[in-house]
Amino acid sequence: MYAVVTTGGKQYRVQEGDVIYVEKLDAEVDSTVELTEVLVVSKGEGELVVGKPVVEGAKVVAKVAAQGKSKKVIVFKYKRKKDYRRKAGHRQPYTKLTIEKIEA
Repeated sequence: MYAVVTTGGKQYRVQEGDVIYVEKLDAEVDSTVELTEVLVVSKGEGELVVGKPVVEGAKVVAKVAAQGKSKKVIVFKYKRKKDYRRKAGHRQPYTKLTIEKIEA
């Protein structure tokens, strides 16, 4: 059984027991989060429920495993012959989720 959920403007295909990294959510570590924007649910062999746009009454229950920041990405702007250089770094915050249950 799997589901396709939307969070943070991105779509994720999840099964029970999966660990995913999503855009930062306001939730404490070890708390549970319900993802209600479920686009597709597969209930077994050949049985697929597709929402219009979401599946009614379906949700994915996940546990917040960690909050953190990803590795630094260096942003370097440069224009030759003009003595122009700008260096900046960015670390995107994320939430690590463990999928516990798919309810459909």
